[in-house]
Amino acid sequence: MGIAMRIAINAVALLVVSYALDGVHVTGFGAALIAALVLGVINVTLRPILLVLTIPVNVMTLGLFTFVVNAAMLSVVAKVVTGFEIRSFGYALLGALLLSVVSSVLNGLAGTRGRRR
Repeated sequence: MGIAMRIAINAVALLVVSYALDGVHVTGFGAALIAALVLGVINVTLRPILLVLTIPVNVMTLGLFTFVVNAAMLSVVAKVVTGFEIRSFGYALLGALLLSVVSSVLNGLAGTRGRRR
């Protein structure tokens, strides 16, 4: 139930981001759910590799480059998932920032933040 709950929360967070930003478009909850699932798979597989490769830049920017990595992953998801579109990399960057904030708040409200089993 933990993983399913996190995916559902991320899908809702993607919907919130699409309502908040004009450059991010999700056609419905189904597309948001698929996008959240694909984003979760990319976060588990690709994100650690990218973060290790970008350690020097991350150190120089005091960790802010992580948002660029997150935006790149969000852009990849938008290219792969039908019904989820991002107009530009700038919107991907804003979307990644907003997605992390909304997802953190929703996970905190649901009581799933920090629990790993």
